[in-house]
Order: sequence, then structure tokens, then C-alpha cells
Amino acid sequence: MADALVLVDIQNDFCEGGAMGVDGGIGVAARAGAHALAHRGAYAHIVATADWHIDPGDHFSAQPDFVESWPVHCVADSPGAELRPELGPAVPLIEALFRKGEYEAAYSGFEGTAADGSGLADWLRERGAASLDVAGIATDYCVRATVLDALRAGFDVTVLTDLVAGVAPESARRALAEMEAAGATLAEAGERAQGEPVRDEPAQGEAAQKTAQQGAVEQGTAAQKTAQQGQADQPRGSADQPRRRAGE
Repeated sequence: MADALVLVDIQNDFCEGGAMGVDGGIGVAARAGAHALAHRGAYAHIVATADWHIDPGDHFSAQPDFVESWPVHCVADSPGAELRPELGPAVPLIEALFRKGEYEAAYSGFEGTAADGSGLADWLRERGAASLDVAGIATDYCVRATVLDALRAGFDVTVLTDLVAGVAPESARRALAEMEAAGATLAEAGERAQGEPVRDEPAQGEAAQKTAQQGAVEQGTAAQKTAQQGQADQPRGSADQPRRRAGE
């Protein structure tokens, strides 16, 4: 499994019923959420990107060409910009959300910033993440741009092909071919996870066991000291009196 899972633009407006709904978007949201939840121990980090438009100029158009211009979508603080509810219990696992495109068209998640102002590449490098699994919407636009930027930045990238959805079948196929030619690995999520060990969980279990053992030792030592102190504090000649147990 990769060091980090990157969930690209899984937002209401990019799924069925949204301003720019992509066929299969809701299914991607549900599967990506389930994947993140099931493999939360295998990824060191899980992050997400999101369109967050305020005034992106000619990126919005009343007569869009659906290549360079688009209908109004993912307006900041609007319901359309929210993450899909199908991500469900996986949402709390997202460590950072990188929002992009406030005043310009921005397709790549590497153009976004987190709440603390950090960019995605720096955020990942600071945490030692060198390999990425990428899922999201749309294969032929924001997923493509994010993957290509990740490769340029030196990350190893795997596109989870069953966790992406494209605007159009032909352009989605071309995008996958382009990403693979640029160095990305294409794999389904199940194939990617098969045989992979769970990261951190054994170490966490060992650490928890050591902590519990240490706590037991410390508690036993403290109880022994308390009992000894109680004996020392008793007046001489009181041996026949019932002794109070430590902690009473």
C-alpha cells in the first residue's frame, strides 16, 4: 500500500444530480469511502482535494465549451462544494483538505492549499510520504492533473482505476493512458490491497501492550510503597490494631 491516499474532488457538484455530475460519481464516492475505511491502518495519511471557487473568471461560463469553460460549480461554502455524504465514516480520517481554484481554474490538487496554507507536495514531504494512491473525480481532468503533477514532483503514484470516474469514456481512457505513460501505475483497489500488511497496527498493539505492562508495574510499585509507608507511620505498640490497607 502507498504512504498516502489522495481523494480528488469527491464533491456533490461532480456527482449525479450536481451542477457537473459525472456518471458513476456517487459510486466512486461510496467505494472510495469504503476503501479508505477498510485500509485506514495501511495508509500513513489520507488527504482530500476540493474545488473551492469564489470568482474563477472565465472558468465559469453561461455557454460553456466543457473543455476550458464550465457551468458554475463548487462555489465556496455552497452545498455543491461539500464532500459527498457517501464518503461517510471515512471523512474523519481525512487529515487535511486542499482547496483550489478560488480565483482561477485549478485542476490539480497540487494547486490547492490546506487550512494552514501549506501546499500538498510540501505537506506530504514533511510527513515522509513518497508514494501515493489516487482516487476521485474526474479521471480526465482533476485526477489526471493531480497525478501528472505528483509524478513531476517525484512521488510514486498508483491510480486506483475502480475508484475514479471520467467525464467521457474516450477522454477518460486517453487520460489513463497518458498517466501510465508518464510513470503512474494503474491498478484496481482490490489488487492494490491484496497481500499488503497493515501499517502501524502491529506496532501500535505492541506499544499498547508495553504501556499496559509498564502501567501495571508502576501501579504495583506505588501500592507497595504506600503499604510500606503505612506500616512505618503506625505508632509503636499498635501491632494488635487492625492495619489499614493501602488506599483505604
